[in-house]
Formats: sequence, structure tokens, C-alpha cells
Amino acid sequence: MPIHHQGNVDSNNVSGSCLYELLQMESSANYSGLQPERRNHSSSPRHRLQRLLSESGNTFCADCGSPDPKWVSLSLGVFICIKCSGVHRSLGVHISKVLSVKLDEWTNDQVDGMIEMGGNTVANTKYEAAIPDSYRKPRPESSIEERTDFIRRKYELQQFLNSDVQMICPFPPSSSSHCNSLSLSCSLALDKRHCDKQSTGHRTHGIGHAFRNSWRRKESEHRSTKKSNSMAGMVEFIGLIKVNVVRGTNLAVRDVVTSDPYVILSLGSQSVKTRVIKNNLNPVWNEKLMLSIPENVPSLKVLVYDKDTFTTDDFMGEAEIDIQPLVTAAKASENSTFSESMPLGKWKASKDNTLVKDGIISLMDGKVKQEITVKLQNVERGVLEIELECVPLTQ
Repeated sequence: MPIHHQGNVDSNNVSGSCLYELLQMESSANYSGLQPERRNHSSSPRHRLQRLLSESGNTFCADCGSPDPKWVSLSLGVFICIKCSGVHRSLGVHISKVLSVKLDEWTNDQVDGMIEMGGNTVANTKYEAAIPDSYRKPRPESSIEERTDFIRRKYELQQFLNSDVQMICPFPPSSSSHCNSLSLSCSLALDKRHCDKQSTGHRTHGIGHAFRNSWRRKESEHRSTKKSNSMAGMVEFIGLIKVNVVRGTNLAVRDVVTSDPYVILSLGSQSVKTRVIKNNLNPVWNEKLMLSIPENVPSLKVLVYDKDTFTTDDFMGEAEIDIQPLVTAAKASENSTFSESMPLGKWKASKDNTLVKDGIISLMDGKVKQEITVKLQNVERGVLEIELECVPLTQ
């Protein structure tokens, strides 16, 4: 609904405030009780997140209305169900970064961000402001095709935004920076997408630029390939795979004497990446990332890049990991009554794959895991160690 600036509104309530604050007024009473806790962080992040999840509007999936959502889009500030979370992952982390309420480790800063964005009610006020009367929002029983169409229209294409509702500050700036900080957070997603499209420019090339060009690949090409298939999100998911990117060893040099490596993981149309570690050829990430497993299980693709500030990131190797043995072992163990740790199988190292050693699949503490060490391909050197865990959809 368009929100107009009323000349006779009490200046104490509106003067210097931004439109985002006005959109939050309806839910401010629900969240006011969380403010003291947000300030002193006396409770654990998980406890605070559970409190936020129990607030009005957050007890149902923001996209289809399924009760008791267990997943979160951290970048969009919404609680979503397991089925919608798979579609969100297919959008890419530049649009929707998905975390599990139970399976992921949360920080106070992440919970603070969720609180400040206002939850499902405020997000839907923005992203569903102008849904046509002829268009039906998905329901808990809706197909994956219906969910995908709606979620892409809602967040990626932003077709349901009210043209009069823009996340900027239309009022004169106040002495407080609170309005500016809120309007900045409101427009973060749009700003980020705009920045991604800007050219990177040129830098003065130092020693070694000529031979670095032979290794250069464009991560943007990887993203465009991933997003070229408009039907990418229309797949059923049979489970989740938690990937712990442990460490890299003896990685290739891309910045004269060192590199700034990071890892991209792709599974079907989904893609996630680790943080960048500066000046390190033996980086230790220990970073856990989550992907949905499509019904037709593809290989897990691993790409390593060197981060460059002013030019395209340098390619540092790649590998493919067959996760089908892990998925098969996880399915076989779902109805098992065994609780003690035991080996379930292995992916044997051979000249036909990139394994440094056999990838043993084990049942540990009721979880099906596999440790993988791969030799990076199409590069002069480098080894990557990761740990995989297959998670059933029931979690």
C-alpha cells in the first residue's frame, strides 16, 4: 500500500524518520521486548533466534505459509520452510543466503540483523506489496514449480514491490544517524546487485602479470552459467549436504609470491562460497556451508580462486566429487537401529578421479559423514580437504 507523507502528522513521530521505520511500526510492539536482550546479549544466539522465531508472523513460512519453519534467509530476513529453502538456494547467495535454525552455528550479529530487518511481516510488506489479484501465493501443499515461480518473482525479479514503496529516506535527515543506517540496510540488496554489475576497472600490473593471465578465469562466467537456466529451481530435493571446507595445502601462487584463496561449491543450480583468506597458500577455513541435494544427484563441483581487488579473480584449480555413495549410505542408514560408530562404505581413490586417498563413509553419532581429500585439477598444484555430511529433510 502506498504510504504518503501527511503534512499534519506529529513531527515527533515522523520528522526525520525513514519509510522503512514506518513499515516497521506495525510489528514494533512485537519486537520491542527483544531490544534489551539484543543490547546485552545475555542469552545465547540460538536462544535469541528461537525467541524471534516464536514472534507473530515468523511461525509460518514467509513464502508458502507452512507452519513451524526451520530455515532462514539471512540476507532477506525471513523464516522459510525446507521446501522453499531449496528454491532460495537456487537463487544464489547474492540474493538469498540460507541458514538452518538448528543445524548452523549462529552469532549475535546475525541474530541482531534478523531482528533489525523485522521478520516475515515486514519483509512481506515490502516484497508482496503489489501481488496481482489474479496471482495466487503458494500454499504448503503447492508444487515445486509454483514455489519456484513465486519466489523468483518475489525476490529475484521483485515484481511485487509497490513502486511507491522504496527503501530510501524520503523525509529531511534528522540529527540522528539511525534513519540513514536503516535506509542503508534496506537498500543493501539492490546496492549489492548494482555493484556486482559495475566494471572492476584496471590496476597497474606488477611483476608476473603476463604469466598470471594464462590462469585467469571469470567467476562471473560461473555465475552466469548457473543462472542461465530459468527452470533451475524447479527440482525436488531429497536431502541436504553440509560441507565443511577444512583446509587447502600447497595451493598455487597467483600474486607473485602468495595468493588470497577462497572456495566456491556448486551443486546443480546452487552455489555458495567461503570467505577469502589473505596471503596464504595453506589456508584453514573450517567453514561449514549447506546445499540442497536434487533428486537426480549431481556431482559436487569445487572451484578455488584467488581474490583480486581490481581485476578478475584468478583461477586456482577445480575438482568434482561424486556424492552419490554418501547419499546412498545415508538412505540405507535412515531406518537403521545402530547407534555406534561404524564404516558404511568408501569412494576409492583411482587414476579416474581426483581423490588423494579413499573417501571413507562413516556413521558417527547418528550422522552419515565422509572425509574427502582431492587434488585440484587444471592447475599446477594444490590439495583441498573437505568433510561431507548428509542431512535428511526431516531436520
